[in-house]
Amino acid sequence: MVTFYDVPADALISELADQLEGRLEEPAWMAYAKTSPAKEFPPEQEDFWYIRAASVLRKVAMEGPIGVSRLATEYGGRARGTTRYGMAPAHRVDGSRKIIRTILQQLEDEELILLEEGAGRRIAPDGRALLDAAAEDVHEALDRPELERYA
Repeated sequence: MVTFYDVPADALISELADQLEGRLEEPAWMAYAKTSPAKEFPPEQEDFWYIRAASVLRKVAMEGPIGVSRLATEYGGRARGTTRYGMAPAHRVDGSRKIIRTILQQLEDEELILLEEGAGRRIAPDGRALLDAAAEDVHEALDRPELERYA
């Protein structure tokens, strides 16, 4: 049996984003929201919401129970600053907690993750099944000649 640990993350996230597209709804304000104070513009990808939701679901499954604050740290980046006197050193900033919180609430509504009081969110059995089914699809689609001798 193939689990989500056994396939490449980028392929799993794109497959999972396709499956989540019918289940989640992108908010109207997302067209104007930045993903971090380090960014200058909102994301340009058409399916950004579903890709981020798939990534958050995978992170909750791997590192859960996990909270919004730690996820915001994961999705943060480097911000450059300017001062009156020239350039300031770069600083680390967190990602948008609003985006992460809204995605987590939508995943909770779909019963893919569960909220543990005082600990954060963890993967639900339905979420684990969805991740493993997506991993199975990705594993079948991969062209891996090095595994043919083990088949």
